[in-house]
Amino acid sequence: MDDKSHRQQLKQRQTQLVHFQQWVRDTQQKVVILLEGRDGAGKSSMIRTITQHLNPRFYRVVALDKPTPREQSQWYFQRYLKHLPASGEIVLFDRSWYNRAGVESVMNFCSQEQLEQFLQTVLLLEHSLVNEGLKLHKYFLSISHQEQAKRFERRLKHPRKNWKFSQMDVVSRQRWNDYSEAYSRMFQNTHSTVAPWTVIESDHKPFSRLTLIDHFLRQYEFPKQPACDAHQITKLATDSLQNIHYGPADVLSDND
Repeated sequence: MDDKSHRQQLKQRQTQLVHFQQWVRDTQQKVVILLEGRDGAGKSSMIRTITQHLNPRFYRVVALDKPTPREQSQWYFQRYLKHLPASGEIVLFDRSWYNRAGVESVMNFCSQEQLEQFLQTVLLLEHSLVNEGLKLHKYFLSISHQEQAKRFERRLKHPRKNWKFSQMDVVSRQRWNDYSEAYSRMFQNTHSTVAPWTVIESDHKPFSRLTLIDHFLRQYEFPKQPACDAHQITKLATDSLQNIHYGPADVLSDND
């Protein structure tokens, strides 16, 4: 797919996402999209693509820092659950409670007992949330070892992307196989028909963005057009403008 075709198709998908958000508001849905993947997989840019044209008042992006001492003393899921959506909202998690099955287990930030407890209970929690009406979507962005290296190199060379690179990125390269084993175990223990995982091949970002958005939208039936006709909107706006009269003090000119 060439760049022009990609831009056209992405524009169409983003328009559908705007209509989807309106449907979420109208029907008071509660939607969660959580994105997982290795460092450099494109989680943040995927979220920016999804939300680019959405109404910012009715969606939130959650990207939590490492837990504070107080949060470490709480129930593990507690700091995530407080960010779940209210009716009419969409919440996107840039990494989620699945940190425990990924980075925390590989880097020994949690004990084996804590990991086992997580794997045994997470589906119970997710099934409970879904039964209460939450729409839960779990996506894993998968990239190759070679593509990750290219993206890390771009982070180092690009002055506006330097902040994305850290020592953890170096370690994640060194422990690639450990992460592979951890994610394999995560899928085996946390995939279900009620809360399934969907893996998106993400070496090619334009392809992965269209694939994920297409997959997501296909799971819903919602009006693809705004409730108000476009010609009606234009007429209303024109009529309103004609009724506005500016006094001299209201007009700014090049001479001011």
